[in-house]
Amino acid sequence: MTVEEFEAFYVQSVGRLTGQLYVMLGDLQEAEDVVQEAFVKAWSRRRRLDRDSGPEAWIRTVAWRLAVSRWRFRRRTADAWSRRATPSHAAGPGPEHVVLVDALRTLPAQQRRTVTLHYLCDLTVEQIAGETGLSASTVKTHLGRGRAALADRLKDTEQEAGSR
Repeated sequence: MTVEEFEAFYVQSVGRLTGQLYVMLGDLQEAEDVVQEAFVKAWSRRRRLDRDSGPEAWIRTVAWRLAVSRWRFRRRTADAWSRRATPSHAAGPGPEHVVLVDALRTLPAQQRRTVTLHYLCDLTVEQIAGETGLSASTVKTHLGRGRAALADRLKDTEQEAGSR
């Protein structure tokens, strides 16, 4: 089909195909959407449409399949949402957690990462060395300096809280 033939085919058949899909689907907006999408797909294969038997049948079939795909997607999405447990209300972090996070932020990035991997992720010195690419002695140095810095920072915070 040439561009002009395709345009003429579109003008002649879009209303009829939309009406047919509307009857099949029961939803005019959905019918309009899938018919338009089917025509977009047909545009890229317009040269072969005239050789196929019935370009209108091809459009109708593609539009129907698009509608079925959308139904399946919506059903899977609805199923996933219904399986999702409603989150229970979680309490916010306590003041001690906020103080600890603030103290951790004062550490240099590598010390903070090392301390987090060791104390929060419960990794050994060797595991941290393997994950970070640092030597075991460097990991131990970061842990020692990080603990000392945190102890000083947390002690300062305790003293500030006590003087209030």
